[in-house]
Amino acid sequence: MEPKVLGQKSAFPGKYDPSFLDPVARSENRELYNISDVNPGFVGFDVWHAWEIGFLTNNGLPVAGVLKIIYPQSSPFIIESKSLKLYLNSFNMTHLGNSPQEGISLLLQTVQNDLDRVLESQPTVAFFSGANEPAFDFSEFSTLEETFDFSNIKFSDFVESPELLLQGDGINDLRWASNLLRSNCKVTFQPDWGSVFIHLKGNKGPSPEGLIKYLVSFRNENHFHEEVCEMIYKRLWDAFAPDELMVACLYTRRGGIDICPVRASHAKLLPEALLNPRVVSDKLFRQ
Repeated sequence: MEPKVLGQKSAFPGKYDPSFLDPVARSENRELYNISDVNPGFVGFDVWHAWEIGFLTNNGLPVAGVLKIIYPQSSPFIIESKSLKLYLNSFNMTHLGNSPQEGISLLLQTVQNDLDRVLESQPTVAFFSGANEPAFDFSEFSTLEETFDFSNIKFSDFVESPELLLQGDGINDLRWASNLLRSNCKVTFQPDWGSVFIHLKGNKGPSPEGLIKYLVSFRNENHFHEEVCEMIYKRLWDAFAPDELMVACLYTRRGGIDICPVRASHAKLLPEALLNPRVVSDKLFRQ
């Protein structure tokens, strides 16, 4: 890929400029992991929270809030995150509407139209201002590093290693999480921190030790967030052929934006609050 702004020195935009938006083809990484664009073997969405969105009304009153963007894994493209940051920042000194409500409507319609064009898909876009009651989907998940003692295990693999996914005993319906997910941007190599949530149901599944070692092995991997989520999903699916599988990766915000991809074997497994455009998900400690 030849990024438009990622890894480049970029001036702060002074006015609305949709030309910043830079699409990246999903097929680039999917081909490496034998994931079909047409029938990838999962359903899923990418959820973005932009925590620093703002604009001015026509009389100069600032309006600030949170923008939630949801688009399906079936879109042929994702948006490179720095380009989205600069695009959204281009609204900061842009005048929209005679009132905050009118300005928000104009903002949402503009962002919707621009993302429709660049993604070749139809995202859902929502704006939140003021106090919102947060929701959280993952309260039933147990955090691996808090549940098990891994102090005597040697961690030495820091490039994605699926052979670490050793089979565990008595697998039926597991809900495990970890806050140790770390990968790097594939262009700038800057670190990306995240939390991963895995729901697997079936007769076979990974041991806690095998899963934590596998997740840690992403530490020197250079991939976009969406790619990491699909890689974890595909490795678990290929290794254990579960009846049900869901993987969600909730990444730390960078540049005022967090990216939260989720993939699942069945639509019923998708997290409700995360994918609800009318609510803001409760932030994790890293977010």
